[in-house]
Amino acid sequence: NYTVMKKIGFLVVAGFLMISLNSCRETTQDKTEEAAEAIGKDIEEGAKEAGEKIKKGAEKLGEEVEEEINETDDVNGEEATDDMQ
Repeated sequence: NYTVMKKIGFLVVAGFLMISLNSCRETTQDKTEEAAEAIGKDIEEGAKEAGEKIKKGAEKLGEEVEEEINETDDVNGEEATDDMQ
């Protein structure tokens, strides 16, 4: 009789342990998924920002090339003020 109670007690403890471990695993999995989504969003925003900076740089380069071709880059021996921006 004592052995049966001991086995039942062991099974109850093992059951609680399995439930608690499963809950921890699900919480960890949820947090990992949330972190992955946040990282993905950060990468997307960074790529968008980099693309905008590249576009602005290319536009500025085009303006500089155009000024050099048309010889409008220097005004009175000094750089034009638009170069300072």
